[in-house]
Amino acid sequence: MPSLTDIYREIVPGLPAKPGVYQFIDSAGNIIYVGKAKNLRKRVASYFTGRQSGKTTVMLNKASKLQHIVVDNEADALLLENSLIKKHQPRYNILLKDDKTFPWICVKNERFPRVFSTRNVIRDGSDYFGPYTSVMMVKTLLTLIRQLYKLRTCNHNLSRQNISAGKFRVCLEYHLGNCKAPCVGMQDESEYNETVSQIKDILRGHIGTVLEHLRKMMIEYSKALRFEEAQVIKDKIELLSRYRSKSLVVSNKIRNVDVFAFTGESDRGYVNYLRIIEGAIVQSFTLEMRLRMDEERASLLGFAVNEVRERYKSDAPEIIVPFRPDILPEGVKCTIPRKGEKLKLLELAERNAIYYRLEQKKKIAETSTVSRTSRNLEILKNDLHMNELPVHIECFDNSNIMGKNPVASCVVFRNARPSRKEYRHFNIKSVSGPDDFASMEEVIYRRYKRMKEENMPLPQLVIIDGGKGQLSSAMKSLQRLELRGKMTVIGIAKKLEEIYFPGDSVPIYLDKNSLSLKLIQQIRNEAHRFGINFHRQKRSSGFIASRLDEIAGIGPATKEILLKSYKSIDEIAVAPEEDLAKHIGRKRASIIYNHFHNQDSFHVEQSI
Repeated sequence: MPSLTDIYREIVPGLPAKPGVYQFIDSAGNIIYVGKAKNLRKRVASYFTGRQSGKTTVMLNKASKLQHIVVDNEADALLLENSLIKKHQPRYNILLKDDKTFPWICVKNERFPRVFSTRNVIRDGSDYFGPYTSVMMVKTLLTLIRQLYKLRTCNHNLSRQNISAGKFRVCLEYHLGNCKAPCVGMQDESEYNETVSQIKDILRGHIGTVLEHLRKMMIEYSKALRFEEAQVIKDKIELLSRYRSKSLVVSNKIRNVDVFAFTGESDRGYVNYLRIIEGAIVQSFTLEMRLRMDEERASLLGFAVNEVRERYKSDAPEIIVPFRPDILPEGVKCTIPRKGEKLKLLELAERNAIYYRLEQKKKIAETSTVSRTSRNLEILKNDLHMNELPVHIECFDNSNIMGKNPVASCVVFRNARPSRKEYRHFNIKSVSGPDDFASMEEVIYRRYKRMKEENMPLPQLVIIDGGKGQLSSAMKSLQRLELRGKMTVIGIAKKLEEIYFPGDSVPIYLDKNSLSLKLIQQIRNEAHRFGINFHRQKRSSGFIASRLDEIAGIGPATKEILLKSYKSIDEIAVAPEEDLAKHIGRKRASIIYNHFHNQDSFHVEQSI
């Protein structure tokens, strides 16, 4: 296998100083990189004389052979490079994001061509317009075309022989007035082709050309006293003018240009393309390129300009760019604006490219998050020996102080993330005094009795904040509801973070750094926080109510008015008697004022 030095000594000196394309080939005969050059000798020599990046060095180390093709000019080199990359898909070349999922509008290569949307481009001579990033735009254009022109929608082979032989009959579309029935010879082919030509102009954005042609036709029909046909043409002109008015007009001076803006990262490049025809933006598209080597910005932009113009069949005589591409299409003027309307267009394209890049990063992050979540849940499933992935998890916690204001909380996690709208509080109803076991039994019964009655899907995992006692109480309720074994239930004891399973007195200990234990702790802590907040609210409202209950002659209605008028019991206690009288009358104001002020000493109490 020849070394890089051998390749340099044997091949580079013999390369011509002319435009062309070079190919690096590995030992297996595969083309691993294709490049273009204004000067083949200088460009190839630069790989061996200068310091290269890591990616380029890796490519060079895999190369065992170099081939080159000489062309007449730089534009031909650009076209040939593009063609070879598409054909061979070299490992280290730019990888374009696949656009097969984008819709196109196809004008079929056939007699009496059909016009329809498709996502599959077939190289059979048909004309394809797009790709369009918006399906709504495709539907809008097709609706406009069908309002303007009567086209066939059938897929019959309308050859002269078939039509002459009378193989077809008119269909419902003819009777509805949507088709002129070329299948039975009721529409001339030249007339139909004239319609298709106008449709192509509309799809290319040349609406002004179509309008001018229609106006001439309308005048001719009017002069020939064919007023009904002239009216039909007039309706088409109005419809097309309304559609044109909805296009984003950016300039009355700039007529036919292509705008390209570039933004990039270490491994990706983005080029936004705006197609301006007759001063309006008729097309916008962002090309995404995955970089496999450290390509220069000028080379990436040159590649994108050629690719996009070929894809959209653009014939614009001028391109607006932020910097000069390494190679330009032949006969095209390159403008790098510094001010004015052209600069504003370039800035608009740059914003589009940046928005697209940020949107793609967001999608990648979301995909990564989903993948990471699934992996974490799979680990939790294996650690707890579950049969199903714990996509839906619920956790329960009790909260009380010396048996007062006992409450419980239930938090719900879906895909390892809190589903706060599904959180639930429970006031303990059947238990008196501090009895965590009985409280847990009540809460579990109430929660899953309702879910069972309403046919709601059960969680795959239930976490009980507590040890063997709380877990056993929870299982009693599930046993009564005949739900035992329908979901995995565990208890987590706080001190050593022991995990208990029903019917097993020996806990398991998960690694303190394991993802499973961290997720269980996160859910348990969320249930504790949610329960504590509810318990504080209960204690606070109970404390306020109890202080007002001490005052003789003050009923529930008065207490309600006071609590609505004042923020706290402390404000009620220090309020002037005149102020209280405005809300509850003088008599009751005097009672409350005297209660709080006729004591030997008064201290504003703080709620626990």
